[in-house]
Amino acid sequence: MKKQYKIAIAFTLCFLGLVSFINPTETVNYKCMIQLTNYTGEGAYIVVSILDTNEEYQETLYVQGDDNEWYRDIEKWWKNVYGIRRPNVDAIVGETVTGGQRKMTVLKIPVDKIDVGYKIRFESAVEDNEYFKSDVEFELTTENLKSKKEGKGYIRYVRMLPQ
Repeated sequence: MKKQYKIAIAFTLCFLGLVSFINPTETVNYKCMIQLTNYTGEGAYIVVSILDTNEEYQETLYVQGDDNEWYRDIEKWWKNVYGIRRPNVDAIVGETVTGGQRKMTVLKIPVDKIDVGYKIRFESAVEDNEYFKSDVEFELTTENLKSKKEGKGYIRYVRMLPQ
């Protein structure tokens, strides 16, 4: 019994020692206002993701819309992230907003993704209507994160402000 106890303690100490060397990803908070166009129809589902230089999904920052039945309408994200892997997305923020409305949220952007070639993409879709893969998309730079970016679909514009 004493030998098992010593092994358990040694294992626990080794595990805690290894875990202490893992650095969590440092993030910076940006207020993000999403202003929608004056369209008619249901609320817009919006996904905000970080893409690498090859346009591969790296991280989902934000999901507007809490009914996962409609996530498949955000086709590119569904195909490459959610529909395949079904990750536990903790960026889901609740109900959609409709035409002409706006939504404020805080995006936690990893510091190591800024000013090194990554992009941020806002995808949008409305039930039984069109899907916009790159409603708003821009390079993830310090300068771009302080500006207003025009949308091409349901999003009129996105305004980012450092918090």
